[in-house]
Amino acid sequence: MFVRVKTSPNSVGKSVQIVQSVRKGERITQKIVRHIGMAYDEDELKKLKSLAQSIKLKLEAGGQEFLFKPEEIVKLGDSGKKYKDSDYIVNVKNLKEEQRRVSGIHDVYGKLFLDLGYDKVIARPSRNKATVDIFKNIVLARVTNPVSKMATVDLLEEDFGVTLDLDRVYRMMDDLDEPAIERLKKITYQNTLNLFGTKIDVIFYDATTVYFESFEEDSLKRNGFSKDHKHNQPQVLLVLMVTTDGLPVDYEIFPGDIFEGHMLIPALTKIRKKYDIDSVVFVADSAMLLDDNIKCLEDLEEHNLSYIVGARLKNMAAPLKEKILDGRNYRRVKTDHSIAEISDGDRKVIVSYSESRARKDASDRKKAVAKLIKKLDRSASAKSLSNHGYRKYLKVEGKSKLSLDETKIATDAKWDGLHGVVTNSDLPPASVLSKYNDLWNVEAAFRVTKHDLAVRPVYHWKPRRIKAHIGICFAAYALVKHLEYRVRLQYKKLSIEKIRYALMKVQTSILFDRDKRIRYGLPSRMKKDVRKIYNILDIKRSITPYIIEKCKM
Repeated sequence: MFVRVKTSPNSVGKSVQIVQSVRKGERITQKIVRHIGMAYDEDELKKLKSLAQSIKLKLEAGGQEFLFKPEEIVKLGDSGKKYKDSDYIVNVKNLKEEQRRVSGIHDVYGKLFLDLGYDKVIARPSRNKATVDIFKNIVLARVTNPVSKMATVDLLEEDFGVTLDLDRVYRMMDDLDEPAIERLKKITYQNTLNLFGTKIDVIFYDATTVYFESFEEDSLKRNGFSKDHKHNQPQVLLVLMVTTDGLPVDYEIFPGDIFEGHMLIPALTKIRKKYDIDSVVFVADSAMLLDDNIKCLEDLEEHNLSYIVGARLKNMAAPLKEKILDGRNYRRVKTDHSIAEISDGDRKVIVSYSESRARKDASDRKKAVAKLIKKLDRSASAKSLSNHGYRKYLKVEGKSKLSLDETKIATDAKWDGLHGVVTNSDLPPASVLSKYNDLWNVEAAFRVTKHDLAVRPVYHWKPRRIKAHIGICFAAYALVKHLEYRVRLQYKKLSIEKIRYALMKVQTSILFDRDKRIRYGLPSRMKKDVRKIYNILDIKRSITPYIIEKCKM
């Protein structure tokens, strides 16, 4: 069968027909199988011919199932594909699924990887395309399921159809040397800067420890105070700096035996010098509130640096504590919220009082005291009360008898609902507190890097591999935060985990026709959230099946 266009001298139209050659004796004649219609211009003729082609395919297929819709086959034929129409007609009984590949992660995060310029991290990228590709795949695998490099290689092959050699992965990590890590940081900073225009004027800072499945120390891995309570295992100190929205600015790695508060000034000085930051408000939690730190921050004031650091109100000097507890220093700003601004030389202590927070503090203390009473009823021995949260409400009578200290409980109650910061900023008190409250973004960032991207534990021992591993995690973090930010601005708020889960559902089934020896790709359908994400990144994805390859017989 074939499609024929027939003209007539008695008509201005063109007749589109499906005809079949029929042998009658020694003569071959053409029999009209189906008359499709009459076209009076080129547009109508094109549409009728496409319709005729799809009808012809249905007639030729007989009772066979279609992997492709006939109209899709016509479009594939028009696009200049090298395959015949008959290659697209399959008997489903001859098909077997070889693999189901996740395609959403590579489609979306792969494009974002290129859009953000991370293909320029490896030196001489045009000459090291294979290494760049390995770096990309390892970063995307980190986004998907953070495991060891050996398990990552297996994951990529099983779920993504990407085959990597483990030795080449380690060689790629060796190419993530100091200059490459610096390029990674500068690219990341510039990407974040591009979202904010001319400058980043607020930086949030926090630090965490990253431990190793090892018990041997070196110049970088050192035993120190561990937030994971693994004091006998070496660690490094990771300092992360982000914007109000949790977008990455920079990071630094320090030996694990250094107290995190002592890294504040070196890290901040380095980043300001590196990026020539003009004016910035620096925000950090109370762990940074050391006299040396505050003094250094004030010495940097001539460089337009303002700081907002969490305050430990109960540890302040007696005259300041008296002012903090004096209700006459507070002005009401909301129904249940008051603010006080108290001068401390060149610094200011901004304190907020919240009635709802006061109720929570009182409730927490009441529960703690109730538990303490139960323990005292069972035993008044100091050994049985190891929890420091309990012990602050105790007093010792005689040599070893414990009892409740009502005076301490009453003194503690005076601080209910109070929260403060120390600052040299000229911002209004409410704005200062608002910026400090945004510090949860950097804490959320660490939750992502520690848990979602599993930056720890680390299974590498050499300092250069450790630095490369953390660089890979930082690149993965940058990808997930930038996508989360874009999706929130252009669509709606979706968590990193929800985006990842949705993209993991975008898959392609690899089907093999055992009779025709043809391998087909069958894309899955996409839900609304995923379609929006693809649109945001301007990614086109058809759900039309396609031929991957024809295998030799």
